[in-house]
Amino acid sequence: MRQHPDVPFWLCVGDLADADGRYEAVDTPLYWIKGNNENFDTIAAGALPAGLHYVPNAQEIDVGEIRVAGLGGTLAPTWYETPAADLPHPRKGTVRATELADKRRHFVREEVDACKRMRGIDVFLTHEAARPYRAGRGNDAGKTPINEVLVSMQPRLHLFGHHHRFTEQEREGVRSIGLDLVSESYLLIDAPTLEYHLMS
Repeated sequence: MRQHPDVPFWLCVGDLADADGRYEAVDTPLYWIKGNNENFDTIAAGALPAGLHYVPNAQEIDVGEIRVAGLGGTLAPTWYETPAADLPHPRKGTVRATELADKRRHFVREEVDACKRMRGIDVFLTHEAARPYRAGRGNDAGKTPINEVLVSMQPRLHLFGHHHRFTEQEREGVRSIGLDLVSESYLLIDAPTLEYHLMS
């Protein structure tokens, strides 16, 4: 993780575990939502290294001067109507969720509906993008539930990952920023204004 002397905390939009499902301690507090490549047994056990703060789906927290909410994971239409607590997962393992077909890597309707009821959110973190989102020349990779939340919630800023490329757009009247791999670039955000500078 990059270090910056003037940064009181970091926000991350998922995929924090390494290829073996491990998490590293950080010196500056890091708040993150789930991606599709996490170790959900470690998260569920609360066995996270120092400095890491997991933000569960459809929960809002105050981080410094800003109110943050998140909707982590990916959309799987076949699991969307399943209650989050009922998403199947393999028995204990120490590898990433995608290698074990761990369904905890998805978000579901009840979490989307809870996010849609939230108000006063400064930064909304998602793993998936809102529509339309084209990664290169391909099909629209954005997900309609993200748009639905943006319409209702109207956060001041939306940050997303998953596609690992920096993009700037506006969706549903909200600034929506796609984040690159942190090894490539990151944003420094001014908390009062939520204006940002791209650092590479």
